[in-house]
Amino acid sequence: MENLERILSAHPFLSGMTAQQIEVLVGCASNAVFKPGEFIIREGQPADHFYFIRHGLVQIETHIPQRGALIIRTRHEGEVLGWSWMIPPYRWHFDARVSELTRVIAMDGKCLRDKCDRDHDLGYEIMKRFSLIIAERLEATRLQLMDVYGNSTTK
Repeated sequence: MENLERILSAHPFLSGMTAQQIEVLVGCASNAVFKPGEFIIREGQPADHFYFIRHGLVQIETHIPQRGALIIRTRHEGEVLGWSWMIPPYRWHFDARVSELTRVIAMDGKCLRDKCDRDHDLGYEIMKRFSLIIAERLEATRLQLMDVYGNSTTK
């Protein structure tokens, strides 16, 4: 089994964090594997984890009535999946479905929230990094909605 500290230290999202901060994160981390077609995240379900994608592809989807699932983004190796674990009521806003065998480091959101409450420097560092992800996801969703509804005209 690979060393979680080494894996997390090499993840681009955590680049620049101190060895001590990485060590704290390891206490909330575990390995997980998902098969093609499996959902990692389901909209409306408790958001108690987020994921560092080590290998594979994950599609972030939302359901549009009368249209079905709409793929908003695809996440790849080296990216992060999930931010709802940090904002009450800690529920997922989208689905995430695996499109090929995917290996992740699953981070326990409650464990990390508790550690961030005790170490505000760590909490600020995590918040800064996830703020960028949230902004990127909102922009992707906005563009997707423009694509879906942009062709309709009002007369």
